[in-house]
Amino acid sequence: MGILIDGLRKNGCVVEEINRPLMLSTAQRVEILKKPWKLFSFAWNLLGLWRGLRRDARAWMKRNGRPDAVLVGYMGHFDVLLAHHVFKGVPIILDHLIFAGDTAKDRGAQGLKVKLLRRLDRMAIDAATLTLLDTQEHQAMCQPGDETMVVPVGAPDEWYAAGAAQNGATSTIDGNTAIAESNQATSSAIAAGQTAEADPAAAQRKPRTNDVVFYGLYTPLQGVPVIAQAAKELASRGITSKFTLIGKGQDYVEVRRIADGLDNVEFREWVEPEELPALVASHAISLGIFSTTPKGLHVVPNKVYQSMAAGCAVITSDTAPQRRMLGDGVVYVKPGDATALADAIERLLADPAALRAAQAAAVTAAGSFTDDKITRPLAEWVRAHTR
Repeated sequence: MGILIDGLRKNGCVVEEINRPLMLSTAQRVEILKKPWKLFSFAWNLLGLWRGLRRDARAWMKRNGRPDAVLVGYMGHFDVLLAHHVFKGVPIILDHLIFAGDTAKDRGAQGLKVKLLRRLDRMAIDAATLTLLDTQEHQAMCQPGDETMVVPVGAPDEWYAAGAAQNGATSTIDGNTAIAESNQATSSAIAAGQTAEADPAAAQRKPRTNDVVFYGLYTPLQGVPVIAQAAKELASRGITSKFTLIGKGQDYVEVRRIADGLDNVEFREWVEPEELPALVASHAISLGIFSTTPKGLHVVPNKVYQSMAAGCAVITSDTAPQRRMLGDGVVYVKPGDATALADAIERLLADPAALRAAQAAAVTAAGSFTDDKITRPLAEWVRAHTR
């Protein structure tokens, strides 16, 4: 969500946030989508937050008048209903990165659960004036009458700064101004710009290792067992470059089982978000997604955009949306194919020139996905709908 706000500001919009945090992690929110009966356990808390948000929004409008638009953050399936009610007559933009029904089905849900969550998706989209999707495949899941826009996920400034710092460079990223939003029990409307500078410790940063990194929630769409199988395959060939696997989730136990006995695989269940860009940037290769699930074939994950910005060579699955978005910026392998992944890693590690070329290609491609570039069409839409 932050990348949309930053990008809109850089495109001359103004953003102010009205925020009542729900205090649930992304993993917990996704778990609720998978197990809708858990909604009852936090419904009262959510209603309390809504009452506060409604008061805050009305107080803001009393001081400032109606905003030109309201932006509802991803996983805002409920927030968009509140925004539609409170900001009557104002264009509502929904950042719909996650279809609840699609996500639940990908994680094993069936039958009535999926139907109910698909109904929730439909209610959320109906409440919005414009729905933002990250790929054409997700856009095709909407109905013909829905007004939609594809906005790539992109990468925040700190990932570009980490990549530049890792390469011994310095960079300054300038901000401007942006619009109205609601982000997971938040609603918004208008604010100013900011400046972020590259890591001042860049000169002391160590050169990139020849190691491999993955980070994520271990969901089925990410295909982390394929990564573990590839590491095992490489070890059988005598290639024991270090793998750092960051995160924990549904497939974690299986991945640990596959990697059992591999001394070159390090598991880190948590890394502080502010430390993650520099940590990833210190690796030669970063891994994307590799599953064969329907959802895995529809997405371009944020880790791929971020890893390109960090200057890593990126290997990910050969899917239509990733090829369309990323072009020659990454190395592709067949989804679900651990041997193909092992081969790709081996080729890059065995050929320093090829590795450097893959890293350079990633940096070049990442230049198309900065926050200001991906949000330019959205900023134009907002201006076109300004009263």
